[in-house]
Amino acid sequence: MIRHFLDFSEIDAAEIRKIIACAGWLKQDRKAGRFSAQLANKKLAMIFEKNSTRTRVSFEVAMLELGGQAIALNGNDLQLGRGESISDTAKVISRYVDVMMLRCHSHEKLQELAKNSSVPVINGLTEFSHPCQILADILTFEENMGSLVGKTIAWVGDGNNVAHSWIQAATLLGCNFRIACPTSLAPLPKVVEWARARGGNIVITTSPEEAVAGANAVITDTWVSMGDPDADAKISLLKPYQVNAEIMKKATPDAIFMHCLPAHRGEEVTADVIDGGQSKVFDEAENRLHAQKAVLLWCLGIL
Repeated sequence: MIRHFLDFSEIDAAEIRKIIACAGWLKQDRKAGRFSAQLANKKLAMIFEKNSTRTRVSFEVAMLELGGQAIALNGNDLQLGRGESISDTAKVISRYVDVMMLRCHSHEKLQELAKNSSVPVINGLTEFSHPCQILADILTFEENMGSLVGKTIAWVGDGNNVAHSWIQAATLLGCNFRIACPTSLAPLPKVVEWARARGGNIVITTSPEEAVAGANAVITDTWVSMGDPDADAKISLLKPYQVNAEIMKKATPDAIFMHCLPAHRGEEVTADVIDGGQSKVFDEAENRLHAQKAVLLWCLGIL
């Protein structure tokens, strides 16, 4: 059976734990200068409909350091940009490579690619979820705060795709997740319903102070996504949800701050927070590399 990595709703807690543990081992190996060619002669096709810094560089370096090769393609490079169907694209590219990664707008397009692919497909981001980012977040959290189990994560801002993946992961891995957002920017009801049906401790509030009170980590994301048509209105709506020093004081004294980047200092977070001692954003960005190495090994049946 092909092992796709599309969404946390399609993978169980034990497998997530296996991937995170492997990411930690791979990080230690890299620091010690130990590299193994576990993906020798393997090829990854990376398809980008949306711009990328961390996703592209981390996946490409991951393949290189594991002995394989990555091929980066954007929509305009492919006949996909001229009307070829996603199913035909999947059937063709999967005959050339061993694994594919797609970073796109539509989650349905990702699912269609996986349905028609003969090799594993990895979610590099969709408008619905971003599970690779959350693997890096969890690795970062546990490096600094110990086990995620029973801890409290606070999300402040837009209830977006990254928040969706956090809701799913928190439910599966046993931590509390609180999100403060305007009512109109709340996470999709189906994600919250999925979590609560599985016993997830998910709190949704319009108060940042309520969400952050006693939290072990505070997380936010950029307020405006690429191509967002209502940027000005969204920024105005989210101004009360800025993570600043006063908000951080509501969390535990040792709480960490995370952000998946890119960040807009002065909008969703103040410079003193993101550049301060509690911020782990660059460790978090580095951990994308280690987490994605582990995902690649898992998808290809090596882990």
